[in-house]
Amino acid sequence: MSSSGNRTVRKPVTSRGQQTRRKILEAAEEIFGEKGYQAGGVVEITQRAGVALGTFYVYFPDKKTVFIELVKALSHSLRREIAKSIEGISDRIEAERAGFRAFFAFVLAHRNLYCLIRQAEFVDEEIFRWYYRRLAEGYERGLAQAMEAGQIRSLDPECLAHCLMGIGHFVGLRWVIWGNKTPPEEVYESMMNFIEHGLTPPAHEGKEKESTELFQ
Repeated sequence: MSSSGNRTVRKPVTSRGQQTRRKILEAAEEIFGEKGYQAGGVVEITQRAGVALGTFYVYFPDKKTVFIELVKALSHSLRREIAKSIEGISDRIEAERAGFRAFFAFVLAHRNLYCLIRQAEFVDEEIFRWYYRRLAEGYERGLAQAMEAGQIRSLDPECLAHCLMGIGHFVGLRWVIWGNKTPPEEVYESMMNFIEHGLTPPAHEGKEKESTELFQ
């Protein structure tokens, strides 16, 4: 059992229960994405999931709770996919390349993501902030490590993480959401060229770091 605010959420322990819960969340993703939170209802979610109405309440006490749990599930899945895509990549620029590709692929597979996160701001502002906060936290750590290694410029990692997230967000909006496809290669390369030239440390900065390390 876990709690979402004051709402108790049941986490199933059997594979069958986990599958049922997943079906409800997938149906909620479709219904809230198509109709919006206000218009979408629990009955429609259960009908789409192919489960009884009572089954919904075994796992979720109300509509708001299933929405919050859906945002959490999508956040976890997105971060997991990005982490998998950059696993074993030591170069930060290459990690950015792989990470953005994974992000665009995820958005294409979950086309309701943008709509759901926009709704979250009005359904539950805390989960809305949590979604972006969790996404940024891991990003900041990776950028800070790359800065320490001298791979990218020394900047404020929190600010930089949000700048890069903003680039991904709007490129994804223009080509994945509005265009219903991953960004064309020329668009992707333009984006990466802009990012790479913004992140690459000036030649003198790298030399200064090397010189400092010689005397440590």
